This record gives sequence, structure tokens and C-alpha cells, in this order.
Amino acid sequence: MNDFIFQSPTRIVFGRGYVDKTGAEVAALGARNVLLVYGGGSVKRTGVLDRAERSLSTEGVDYTELGGVRPNPEVRLVREGIDLARKKNVDLILAVGGGSVIDCAKAIAFGVPYDGDVWELFERRTPIKASLPIATTLTIPAAGSEASGSCVISNDKLRLKRGVSGDVLRPSVAIMDPELTFTLPQYQTAAGVTDMICHICERYFSGIGAVPVADNIACGLIRAIMEAARQVAKKPDDYDARATLMWAGTLAHNDLCGCGRSTAAERRAGGWESHALEHEISAHHSEVTHGAGLAVILPAWMRYVWPAHPERFLSFAKDVFGLMPKDDTHDADVETITRSIDELQQLFVSLGMPKTLGDLGLMPDDIEAWMGTLHQNRGEVFGEFKPLTLNDARAIYQSSF
Repeated sequence: MNDFIFQSPTRIVFGRGYVDKTGAEVAALGARNVLLVYGGGSVKRTGVLDRAERSLSTEGVDYTELGGVRPNPEVRLVREGIDLARKKNVDLILAVGGGSVIDCAKAIAFGVPYDGDVWELFERRTPIKASLPIATTLTIPAAGSEASGSCVISNDKLRLKRGVSGDVLRPSVAIMDPELTFTLPQYQTAAGVTDMICHICERYFSGIGAVPVADNIACGLIRAIMEAARQVAKKPDDYDARATLMWAGTLAHNDLCGCGRSTAAERRAGGWESHALEHEISAHHSEVTHGAGLAVILPAWMRYVWPAHPERFLSFAKDVFGLMPKDDTHDADVETITRSIDELQQLFVSLGMPKTLGDLGLMPDDIEAWMGTLHQNRGEVFGEFKPLTLNDARAIYQSSF
């Protein structure tokens, strides 16, 4: 087990009807004037926004709305939010929504005290040290941003998608009410499930050997996610299954699964190769849901890199899918590993995710544009499990069609 530093300061307030506790939790943080960030019309149609705002008013907390956050949130709205937060002199940023809304809120929160354009921080990629407090009322379990120290924002003008990190970005409180997810479309639920599993796999396949505690947590979470995802697909209002997905999404990305797996105590575990490859796709095609892109890219990456450390994939096959080689031969190992990757992809497809990038309306001719910004973002070689050259990345993209 490698050295690590783990910090999870987020207060989790989890349960039925807990959206109505938003105001009380925000007030307990000492906030009296907040910027309330949300996305499209769903939080209005379902009444979630009204309930959150009513709870704020009950506690005497003033608020200013900033709506319109899209999937793959864009820096222009972040800049608008920073200007608004400064003008209104807010003391906390409250996100009501999923990962995109939370990431937009985080970028606003650390952009307010920064003396310069917020995109400069994404260009530098140095850890964020100063931020307004952040609170969240989660409506979509997927990104895990409600308790993570990371934030990803797109820049449409530059066709870039970049992330920053820092423990100061971990929200002070996350209100998590599984009942809010009953009406989520199956596609959105499935994309969230894919993102959760990928967050775990990015850490599990970090290039470090076995770390029993982290590995058992990781594989147990994936099994729980798969079972709950199948149940929700059959019965969308199954509270226990929805609660499992909501809590698992948090644990998948608060760094618990990476403890002891990082190459330096201060670093997040893993090379995040699948995320790097997918980010280029959704940076160029903002209509592509992040989780849907990962449903194609993660299995393609796995098939390309497993020969670098087959023992790691054999452990994954056994501990997630219960698969074991029939004998001690190389062919039996290959069969087991291939079957486990196929089963993972089949799970994604059975839930409604695409199998190929063509299913997302993309074309092989798009690859070279992705390669250009991938080079800007990750350089000539990137990754930890198997360092990838740009030619490797191109081959993975090509295999995804």
C-alpha cells in the first residue's frame, strides 16, 4: 500500500424528503446570501427548485438564481456567475442539480476570489487553494462531484475540456434525497451508472498492484452498482436501489477507492486515461453525454491495455463478475479477461448506453480533431496503467467505431 492523504470533509445529509432540509443546512454554515445555481427545466418541473428555495426563505437565507447550466458546463456561464456573485456579495454557492451544475458552482466559487479570468486556473492546473463555501442538493447520482475535490469545465471557443482539483473544492454539505431521482430518464440513469463505474476503474487500474482494502471496496461498489442499476431499469421508483446508486456515486469519486493506490500521497490515484480520451469527444461535441461516451471508451481502453498487466484484469474478472480461468494456460486467461470486458460493456448496453461511437452520431473523420486537443491536454505520452502514446490513443478511438 502506498502513502496517501485522504480528506472527506463533506457533511452528507441523506434520506427521504431531505431536499426540504437545504435551507437549514445552508444556514448552519453561517450563510445568509447565496447564489443558487441550477440547470434546465427539470428542477422547476419537478418542484425541486421551489422546495429548495422555500427552505432557504424559511431559514431567512437570501438567494439569487443562476439557471441554464448545460451538460458539459461551459466557461461562459461560469464567468457570468462570478460577476453575479461579486455583484450580489454572496457568501456561499449552492448547487441544485447533478454533476454539471455542481462543477459550474465550484468554478464560480473559486473564481470569485481569483484576481483574473477563471480559465487561467484551468490552464495552469495547479491545485485550487481559495474558494467560497459550496453546498449541494443532488438530483442526479453520477459524477460524485457532491463530495469530490475536482471540477471539470468546457471551453467551446478553444474546444477544450479541462479539470482542476483541490480539497477546498469539496462541498461543505451535500443534501441527498433518493426520491428526487425516481423520475430520471433511463438514459440519464444509465450514463450516471457508467460514470460511477469508470471513476472506480480509473483508480483500480492505476498501475499499482493489489491493495486489498481499496480493491475490495472498489469491487464491492461495482457489484452493488450493477445490481441496483438492473433493478432501477425494471422499477424506477425502487427507493433502496435508487439510494444505493446515489450513495455509491459519492463513494466512487470521493477518493476512498484510491487510498493506497496513488504514486504520490498528494495525488489522486490513477492515470485517468478513459476520462482523458472521452473528454476530447464531449469537448468537441457538447451534445454527447459524458457517461455515454465512457460506455464506449472504457471497454475499448480495457481491450487495448490489458496485456500490460493481465493479472490485474484477472482479479477484476474474479472479484466483480466471479469469472475464473478454466486452467493455467495463457488462452484461458485471455478468454476470462475478454469475457469480463464483454460483460461490462453488455451491462452498459443493456441499460441503454451506446456500444460504438457511431451510435452517438460520430464519425471516424472526427478523430483527428480530438487528437489535436488531446495532445494539448495530455502531451505526447499519458497514463499510468499502460502509458499511451498519441498513436495508442488514435488506435483506441478507431477501435471504438
